Parts: sequence; C-alpha cells; structure tokens
Amino acid sequence: MERIQIIAIVGSLLFLGFIGRLIIKGKLREEYAIVWIICTAILILFSFWRHGLDLVAYHLGVYSPPNTVFMGAIIAVLVYLLHLSIVVSKLQAQNKTMAQEMALLKNKLEQKQA
Repeated sequence: MERIQIIAIVGSLLFLGFIGRLIIKGKLREEYAIVWIICTAILILFSFWRHGLDLVAYHLGVYSPPNTVFMGAIIAVLVYLLHLSIVVSKLQAQNKTMAQEMALLKNKLEQKQA
C-alpha cells in the first residue's frame, strides 16, 4: 500500500468520525449527514480499490479517471444544492405562515384587551 493511499484512507475515516461526532452532538441532522456519509464511503472504497476509478472511467467513456472524480463531485454538489434549495423554500413558506398566524393571534388578543 502506498503512502498516498494510507493518507486517503486515514483522512476519510477521520472525516467519517467527525461526521458521527457532529450527529451525536446534534449539530448535523441525520437527513443531511446521509449525503456526507455516502460521499465518504465512496472515498474509502476508491482509497482501498485503486483501479476502481480507472474501471468506472472506462465504462463511462471518460478519457482521464480524475475527470470522473470532478464530474461526480460537480453532479453531487448540484444535487445537494437542489435539495437545500427545496428545504429552504419549504422553511420560508412555513415561516410566512407562522408569522401570519402570530399576527392574527396578536390582533385577536389586542381586540379582547380593548
């Protein structure tokens, strides 16, 4: 096993431990952690199986295996950003509804006090 391979494995395992720690502390919700865990698992897989990236690149018709990594990373980032946009849109709608309900309740309370 080469030095870079060992560094990649140790780094990926440390990152996986860091994600676990964030989940336990309640700083990262499980639904968001799944994406990070999957990405880390893929990194660990290719850290152990060095020729796997060559094989995947060959089957996808990509000339250079590092380009496969960049393509996968870009696609993963775009999918994750879309997911976060959907979550933010949902939260914005819930915030608006809650503010309107609070305003109505405040108005009713003021009318009862008057």
